[in-house]
Amino acid sequence: MQANASPTSRAHCDGAQIHYERHRPEQTTLQRLVQQHAQSFFAQTEETLGAGLPQFVKDEFDAFLECGILAHGFLRLRCADCGHDKLLAFSCKRRGFCPSCGARRMSQSAAHLVEHVIPRVPVPSGSLTRHLSHWDGAATWRCSPDQDAVLQADPLFGHLVVHRPDSPRYLCLEPVSHVANGFNLADSGVAGTGTRMLAPGESMGCRVRIALLHDARAALTPP
Repeated sequence: MQANASPTSRAHCDGAQIHYERHRPEQTTLQRLVQQHAQSFFAQTEETLGAGLPQFVKDEFDAFLECGILAHGFLRLRCADCGHDKLLAFSCKRRGFCPSCGARRMSQSAAHLVEHVIPRVPVPSGSLTRHLSHWDGAATWRCSPDQDAVLQADPLFGHLVVHRPDSPRYLCLEPVSHVANGFNLADSGVAGTGTRMLAPGESMGCRVRIALLHDARAALTPP
């Protein structure tokens, strides 16, 4: 595949100090470890637990091993002025343990909040940490004068942690399945902690969705 550079890249050919170096995951320690030991890890897990890992976990490993590798697809970027080529390998865009895609997504989200959301929203001073139990799985907060954010979590998330630092530059909302220190509290006889014990080979899945809405009254329904 081939893509031509846009006219705005013309200044790059005129001597601007801009350098791009392709990420080479095949040279990283993590890539080599996963490449060498993933299959033995799968086999050992199945032998130990009596059941294999869920397919979505294996897919995460497979996608990571292909992320940034030219042999699994790339774009050829060519400057229309100087004819210089660059190869841009496809990324996995996963949310698991890929450090490259995870860091990119984190940086983009942080930049959006710092540049476009937080400066426009009045935030009171003072730190705040609250643990809310028995919430209904939905929360709405004002991001800007004309935009709201809506969070919706599966019923498994029966608790919500809310945190704002003393110098507020962000707000943390974390749906969780159990209270803080839940296992110790459950062992001491406290009920309603939300803790669950999974049998060997058993899995548990749930989903959290976040949407930015110009109208907070719009319904956030599952696809």
